[in-house]
Amino acid sequence: MSLQLHRPDGRGGIERRTGRDPEWRRSLLSPRWGAKLPGRRLPALRNPEMNPTPTWLSVIFWVSLAAATFVLLLAGYGTGFWN
Repeated sequence: MSLQLHRPDGRGGIERRTGRDPEWRRSLLSPRWGAKLPGRRLPALRNPEMNPTPTWLSVIFWVSLAAATFVLLLAGYGTGFWN
C-alpha cells in the first residue's frame, strides 16, 4: 500500500484514490518558494553556512599535497622503508 494510491479519509483510515486530479501542479506551489511573489521569482537567499573556497587557495592546497606525497615517497624509497 502506498500513499500515492491511497489517502487519509479524515477518520483515521485511508481511502483509495479513484481519479486523477488534473490540477495536481497547484498542490506543488507554495507562497514560501516564490509562487505568489511578483514575477513568480524566488528571492535571493544567502547560505551563511557555506563559504566557498577561493580557487587559488584550492590549487595551492592540492599542489602542496601532491608535492608532500611525492617527497614522502622519495624519502621512503630512498631510505629503503618501502622495500
